[in-house]
Amino acid sequence: MKKIILSAAFLAVAGLTSVKASEIKNPITVAVYQDSTTKAPVELKDLPEAVQKTLQADTVKDWTPTAAFLVTNADKTEYYLINVKKGEETGSLKIDKEGKVVQ
Repeated sequence: MKKIILSAAFLAVAGLTSVKASEIKNPITVAVYQDSTTKAPVELKDLPEAVQKTLQADTVKDWTPTAAFLVTNADKTEYYLINVKKGEETGSLKIDKEGKVVQ
């Protein structure tokens, strides 16, 4: 009798622990898009004349430029990203080659 109960228990446990593995019928495709924006450092003295004039305008003349970068987007548009500081505050400005502030 013990053998029958042990056999039945063994079969029950074996039946519960079996795994049904199957092939993946619809593979998942993962696409990674890379941002192709480039950011190159530029010396403040090498900024175009129009950008320097914008930095001296009344609206931003209280801010001191600390670093500048030429940013080129994937669509080949370019602008200058200029980090500025005023006391303890910091910020950045985006200015195109013609000296217009970009939003």
